[in-house]
Amino acid sequence: MAKVKQLTISLENQLGALAAVAQALADARVNIVAFLGSTAGRRGSVQVVVDNIQKARKALNGAQFPFAEGTLEQVELPNKSGALAEFAARLAKKGMNIDAAYGSVPKGAKKSVLYFATSRRDAQAVADETIGLV
Repeated sequence: MAKVKQLTISLENQLGALAAVAQALADARVNIVAFLGSTAGRRGSVQVVVDNIQKARKALNGAQFPFAEGTLEQVELPNKSGALAEFAARLAKKGMNIDAAYGSVPKGAKKSVLYFATSRRDAQAVADETIGLV
């Protein structure tokens, strides 16, 4: 499992808010590798994993988007039934709660790429034990 940086950007829940963030990053030539958006009433947030964290910070600061930085675990699992169930069960057995997760798998791909925020930061050990899945 690799550790990756995630930026959580605070937004108003309004038309075009995500487009404005995406455009600020695009203008800085930052590629969004993964994202998760959510709203609660008038507020929202978008969590992004990007290809260049330094450029992304600079772009968001320049566009005056407030953001926080965190760390995620990036996991590759085989694209087969039960892979996520087995991995999540191993995390639970080790006492690790999944606080947030997102990812996708293109049709026909052999592996999925998932991002996890966990209650403990030693998920690498679980990934090492799960190597038989990969």
